[in-house]
Amino acid sequence: MLTTRFTEAFGIQHPIVCGGMTAVGKAELIAAVADAGALGFLTALTQPSPEALAAEIERVKSMTDKPFGVNLTILPTVNPVPYDEYRDAIIAGGVTIVETAGANPEPHMPAFKAAGVKVVHKAVAVRHALKAEKLGVDAISIDGFECAGHPGEDDIPGLVLINAAARKLSIPIIASGGFADGAGLVAALALGADAINMGTRFVATHEAPVHENVKQQIVANDERDTTLIFREFRNTARVAKNAVSEQISEISRQTGVTFADVAHLASGERGRREVLSRGEMDGGLWWAGQSQGLIESVLSCREVVDSIVAEAEAIIGKRLPDMLTT
Repeated sequence: MLTTRFTEAFGIQHPIVCGGMTAVGKAELIAAVADAGALGFLTALTQPSPEALAAEIERVKSMTDKPFGVNLTILPTVNPVPYDEYRDAIIAGGVTIVETAGANPEPHMPAFKAAGVKVVHKAVAVRHALKAEKLGVDAISIDGFECAGHPGEDDIPGLVLINAAARKLSIPIIASGGFADGAGLVAALALGADAINMGTRFVATHEAPVHENVKQQIVANDERDTTLIFREFRNTARVAKNAVSEQISEISRQTGVTFADVAHLASGERGRREVLSRGEMDGGLWWAGQSQGLIESVLSCREVVDSIVAEAEAIIGKRLPDMLTT
């Protein structure tokens, strides 16, 4: 059993997290992650309304009695999002752990703290993590350059970023970006983290609510099969390499291009419909990290968690001590 500040503070069996993932972080996946002894986060904005989120929280509770959390990602949107109402639905649902991401979580901290909710804030830079710590969050999820989604604009890989964060933060740290196995967990712990966060690895599980083609594509892909897009718009994103992401990259390199010129290709609704639901792997954008290169099979969430913990324990208990000489 691996015990860390994170497992003790959050009441989790294993130092493994499945962070919020749009259109993927639904009840069936999060309940399975929780039953495996890890911490999973429902994705609030995957649900079309605060009322739908409340129902999804109840659905998780009907499937597991283990701890789970909810991700609340705060971003600028064309259509206003009732963030306060989503937050209130989280609190009313009795959820005790929240993962915030995107914008500054400060407006929501008083309500969460008054309700006894522990807050994990996801950051892509040490300076942002330090600001969140000052606001009173309970843990930081620090996202390295290898991650799927938005790694920021600093391009600092986890090997440096995790260590740099650990040197300056006093609260538990979850290492995110590029993790998919026990060796990665051991490395994160050695760098000063208290847990790892995995997204792509949990997408390639039986319980993930995406088309089987997506899971098999992750297995077939290697660490080179991602693309950075939106650099020109200062909104860098790492996605799986496919016809659509390549087309976006080609258009974006042209002089005078704005996001409006690629918006039809980058549509989240298109990606969810064509790729995640229908399994058309060149039908739209879909998110994947460089950890694809470490994923060799589709497993259950329990098999993923158990294998990672077993490998980490073997490395810590056998391989590393055998390297020590007196």
